[in-house]
This record gives sequence, C-alpha cells and structure tokens, in this order.
Amino acid sequence: MGMSVIISPATEQDTEQILKLQYLGYQSEAELYGDWSIEPLTQTLENLREELAGRHVLVARLGDEVVGAVRGWVEEDGVGRISRLVVHPRMQRHGLGGRLLQALEELLRQDERPVHSFQLLSGHRSLGNLRLYASQGYRQTAVHPVTRRLSFVTLEKPVEAPLAAAV
Repeated sequence: MGMSVIISPATEQDTEQILKLQYLGYQSEAELYGDWSIEPLTQTLENLREELAGRHVLVARLGDEVVGAVRGWVEEDGVGRISRLVVHPRMQRHGLGGRLLQALEELLRQDERPVHSFQLLSGHRSLGNLRLYASQGYRQTAVHPVTRRLSFVTLEKPVEAPLAAAV
C-alpha cells in the first residue's frame, strides 16, 4: 500500500526542501526559454524564508519529502496572487498541481482581506501549465512581452460566490 500525499502549510523546516524542489522543478522552464537566470533558479534561501514569513505557502508531502509547493497572498485590491506552483517531476500528471492550486485558493478565500479573483502568471510556451490553469477555470487576460524569447501570460479566475444556506 502506497503513502498518500498530504497538503499542509509550509513550516520553517521545509525551506531547504522547497528551494531544492523549486530548483529541480524549474529546470524544464529554464530549458524551454533558454534562460537559466530565472528567479526560481537563483532565489536564495534567505529570500525564500522571507517569503514564507509574509505569504501563504502550502506544501505537498509524501512522507517526509516535499513533492509540491505553491505560494500566494491577497493584495489590497482583493486580488489573490498565486505564484511558484511546482510539483516534483516524478509526481507530475497525477493531479497534484490542481490539488495544490485548489487548496491555496481555499486558503486565500479565508484571508483577512476579502478576495474577489485569483491571478497568476505563466510563460507563453509553458503549454502544460497553461492547460492545467485552464482546467482549473483560469482564463487568459493579457500577454506581456518580457524578452524576445519570453512573454508572461496573465490568467485570472473569479472567486465563486459561496452557496446560500438552505432554509
């Protein structure tokens, strides 16, 4: 019998595993765009610790191993920003990215600031990521050229209104 993947808030003890996972998971993105200087590959441990202290960060654990992570926060304008969704390559294509995204959306809905929509960015050539986000209800709202080889696609999803309680 195999172990189940558990999604939970990240702790300070997860920092190094998240950074290693991020480095592993973003190799394919760096190769896709021919840019090995992308921030997920150059982020420092100290900077990641600061992010963990100031943002919502969830991890997916398989036993003691962190096999997925995602970060988010709610801006003052009510937009829930989602970033750095990463799943270990051996765990991809099993629904874990979607589970992490849904769990973070739920967490952001509970933030002290009301959230009216979610927003994230993806590279224009990251077709697997774009398919995942579309399957989760995200729609493209803008494309921003960054370099000759890279454009960021902005994707948004409205927050669903809570269902009215039956009377």
